[in-house]
Amino acid sequence: MRSTRRRAGALLLSLALTVPLAACSSGGDGAGGATTLDYWLWDDRQLPAYQDCADAFHAANPDITVKITQTAWAQYWQNLTTQLASGDAPDVWTNQSTYYPQFATQNQLLDVEPFVKRDNVDLSAYQPGLSEVWVKDGKRYGLPKDWDTMALVVNTGLLGKQGVDPAQLENLTWNPSDGGTFEQVIAKATVDANGRNGLDPAFDKNSVQVYGFLPEWADGANGQNGWAIFAAANGFSYLDKNPWGTHYNYDDPKLAETIGWFKRLIDKGYAPRLDKQSSVANSELLIAGKGAITIAGSWTILTFIDPKVKQELAFKPLPTGPQGRKSSINGLSDAIWAGSEHPDQAWKWVRFLGSADCQDRVAQRAVVFPAITSASQKVDAAHKAAGRDVHAFTDAAKKDTFLLPVTEHGTELNPIVQDAIQSVILGDAKAEDALKEANNKVNALFK
Repeated sequence: MRSTRRRAGALLLSLALTVPLAACSSGGDGAGGATTLDYWLWDDRQLPAYQDCADAFHAANPDITVKITQTAWAQYWQNLTTQLASGDAPDVWTNQSTYYPQFATQNQLLDVEPFVKRDNVDLSAYQPGLSEVWVKDGKRYGLPKDWDTMALVVNTGLLGKQGVDPAQLENLTWNPSDGGTFEQVIAKATVDANGRNGLDPAFDKNSVQVYGFLPEWADGANGQNGWAIFAAANGFSYLDKNPWGTHYNYDDPKLAETIGWFKRLIDKGYAPRLDKQSSVANSELLIAGKGAITIAGSWTILTFIDPKVKQELAFKPLPTGPQGRKSSINGLSDAIWAGSEHPDQAWKWVRFLGSADCQDRVAQRAVVFPAITSASQKVDAAHKAAGRDVHAFTDAAKKDTFLLPVTEHGTELNPIVQDAIQSVILGDAKAEDALKEANNKVNALFK
């Protein structure tokens, strides 16, 4: 999860790790057999919670010290790639479900299944479906640490000025033909320089002051923060099976219909053009009052409810599409480097990270929803006690979720799919043609 948890596909790196690993340690031994473990994470908001965990772990294991390094999302993966290639990686690092397959298939992760069986780790304590993601060919490459779902973030103040009842936002509908009631709200929320909204015949789409919807296009091959929830609600699925499928379905007409709807939204002036889009993040534009609605993950809750935010923002359920209401569910784990000189100590740390003891400490700060169900419930209770309504995220986790794609070649297919979708949004290609071509390229990677 990230300081605003960056989406899985935003970084279009090719993590081609071709240098053999050396069996050297990233954490050295001190006097008297003491061990220092290097542990990497990317989220600055979560750093204090995990420092609490590290301090508690050291108190229980005085011979093991955990040294935490926090680096921003993009630099994080770049640094990890470099360190793995040089054979001097951290003992343990935070892993993301769409990134880890490349490490697993190149034998750079330690199989923790023998430890899990030896220590009788209760996998049923975790949010259903999370622990299975980290298993490939009978080997397990981590324990779940948290989960996230998606929801709408809306500027209720701006919507109220256009006569939108907040209660209406609980049951929005969507379809790729006319956008349903969701598009009607977007149109109302879009305001031009003369104060006319998108439903006014005199609305000037070339002079928009507030966009009704802020879409995300730098979203790789999974569209987590953008098109994915709409495509899934329209009947699209990424793969023949997930995780570890080998055939992608980006040529599905249901996806083309979805991307086509986004293009029309832009053409009507309800969303910013990609070639004119600000480099400022959608979250910042929403907070600045430049947009009325966007999609965000549960890891961003504290960003939008920060006391410094002056806009009236709220979290609302995703719209219901032809196939129902769909949210991706994603999560992180902690990986042990296969080259670590301290596998037993590293497992002790990973086991603690996946325990209620650590995850309850994480829950106290309410930055994310921990993977252990009991700890996650504590976060929900903390939000309610503070008067924060986050039911859109917690309700989404209870049904009709879908996994982001977990397959080999993840970072290779990211630019292929993203470039194809962007070409459609820019008006340079037809959705059916661009996505069919991209799908052929993607599936060729598996042959």
